[in-house]
Amino acid sequence: MGSVNPSIDLAHDGEIAVVTIDNPPVNALKHEVRAGLIEAFQRVKNDAGVKAAVLACAGRTFSAGADISEFGKPRRSPGLIEVIETIESVGKPVVAALHGTPLGGGFELALGCHYRVAAPGTRVGLPEIKLGLLPGAGGTQRLPRLIGPERALQLIVSGNPTPVEELAQDGVVDAIVPGDLRQEAIAFARKVLSERRPLTRVRDREDRLSAARADAGAFTRAADASTKRARGLRAVPACVESVRNSFEKPFDEGQARELALFMELLTSEESRAQRHIFFAEREAQKVPDMPAGSKPRDIRRGGVIGAGTMGGGIAMNFANAGVSVTLVETAPDALDRGLATIRKNYANTVSRGGLSQEEMDRRVGLITGTTDFNALADADFIIEAVFEEMGLKKRVFAELDRIAKPGAILATNTSTLDVNEIAATTKRPQDVLGTHFFSPANVMKLLEIVRGEKTAFDALATAIALGRRMAKVPVVVGVCYGFVGNRMLHLRSVEAERLILEGALPQDVDAALTEFGFPMGPFAMSDLAGIDVGWRIRKGRGERAEISDTLAEMGRFGQKTGSGYFRYEGGRTPVPDPEVEKIIIDASNRLGIQRRTIDSQEILERLIFPMINEGARILEEGIAYRPGDIDVVWVYGYGWPVWRGGPMFYADQVGLGYIGDRLAHYAARSGDKALEPAPLLARLAREGRGFAENKSEDKAA
Repeated sequence: MGSVNPSIDLAHDGEIAVVTIDNPPVNALKHEVRAGLIEAFQRVKNDAGVKAAVLACAGRTFSAGADISEFGKPRRSPGLIEVIETIESVGKPVVAALHGTPLGGGFELALGCHYRVAAPGTRVGLPEIKLGLLPGAGGTQRLPRLIGPERALQLIVSGNPTPVEELAQDGVVDAIVPGDLRQEAIAFARKVLSERRPLTRVRDREDRLSAARADAGAFTRAADASTKRARGLRAVPACVESVRNSFEKPFDEGQARELALFMELLTSEESRAQRHIFFAEREAQKVPDMPAGSKPRDIRRGGVIGAGTMGGGIAMNFANAGVSVTLVETAPDALDRGLATIRKNYANTVSRGGLSQEEMDRRVGLITGTTDFNALADADFIIEAVFEEMGLKKRVFAELDRIAKPGAILATNTSTLDVNEIAATTKRPQDVLGTHFFSPANVMKLLEIVRGEKTAFDALATAIALGRRMAKVPVVVGVCYGFVGNRMLHLRSVEAERLILEGALPQDVDAALTEFGFPMGPFAMSDLAGIDVGWRIRKGRGERAEISDTLAEMGRFGQKTGSGYFRYEGGRTPVPDPEVEKIIIDASNRLGIQRRTIDSQEILERLIFPMINEGARILEEGIAYRPGDIDVVWVYGYGWPVWRGGPMFYADQVGLGYIGDRLAHYAARSGDKALEPAPLLARLAREGRGFAENKSEDKAA
């Protein structure tokens, strides 16, 4: 227990005071921590025997930031700004001892100290942008004074943690110290005293601002690039404004405006949506009925069947996680192509500076290619990534059942097929589940983990742990056609096809969604994924999509053939194609559909509201545990704009009553019963509630 309060300890090493935050698991800056820091540093200030102080944290990391559970609640004094001002006014050198991931308010706290030393491997950052916010305790004012406005803006807008080794030359830290961090920080404080270094606060440093004050051109170019990529994120221009203030206004004015911007963003719909996703992402990894203490199995070696686009990307995920993996193909030439693509993908990352050549070589060295199925005999986690055909997958799993060692997890990368049916081909259904990666698998963050009827809890826990290890966002879902994401996407695809037959053109439909915030619309996305993929699936189900299947039958598969719904003239930019327009109009005439002008509002509602409706059915059926799980799937797997919070969060903002009325209208006009409001949606609308208010005890009602 701390000597100041339960979260703060004050100790002494001769003339050096050591203030330690101890608030597991990440030393978040809750009210008790802030109040304790104020008291501790007031004692340091008033103790004549103390000449300098070290600020450290117990546990695995220096403070990783604010306690965001306090967001949206009445502010309690003291705030973090008051804590930092107290440290700055101590009148004695204060050295921050950094380790782990000092992020957000934790990094701002360190910036308020006079000096910073760090353990090797420490990563610092200001990730507030990912919550739709900006640093609110002086981060946009102090960081530019250390590393310059352009570099500071880059770090603030990216929000990504950065190794201190990359920032050492910029002056973020004064020393990187191996060995015992506490003792090294105390030694550094003594060195500061012995060398009689001037006591300069970060807020008073001006040298890194002089270039921007003389010529703001470089900053303006950096700001323009950042805001161009913002796509609806209000926090980005707010960050730009606040960092600009660091060299255009006195510190106190800049910090006051920073706080005002923070409070404006905190109450915005965009930030509420992003905070929703932040919490939903963490909840999505929890399986409500999993017994406490369920432990994942040990994964030392992976296996992947199929060296195509998906299989190669999945193999890269294993290697990226430091797990050796065997990649199996049936033919040597297909295997060689797959391995060459993997090397090319890594080389591209190296050329962009995202990976060192040494690290690329290490990862490539973890991937072993073979045409011998028996090479999977020692794998702990095997993922099948062959064509989306049930017969083929059953044959693969029957062979895996014969070869794989006891306890190995057998996973299918199917995007639509019945995992229970696949598992039934084995004598170990408890070890079978789905791991639905998204293309490109080495880039996309979402991992739908499909829980079979007989999947064991420890197998499920293993898949979740492996997903995290691969830097994915795992979401556990149930078995049905298309699971969560593709099941909802199917409804959107049906409506998109109906819209172009009724009068819209592909570019009109896509424009409505990109204006909403998606990176691309349904038709450009279909061209990117390959029109032939859905064509094959529909043929297997005895279904037909008039326009899409016509294009596929013409060999217009999308970007890979240079034409699909759009033309691609030597690049990836979709160009409207008069030939496709003629195909659509001819189909409308042949089917007796009277074409009409359809406005963007109707297009948007008809694309999104059926998805929300299907999401309600998914919740009723227990395919997803929580509405937030669906939101996470769509944000990380399908490009739903994070600042709109996912389809179920968005539905609550629009109002389920309005959505239900519009669905009923579109169902009556089209005669499509699938558009009629789902029972859960209709009930919540009648009760004036939203999905977020649908408690678990209501679901059986």
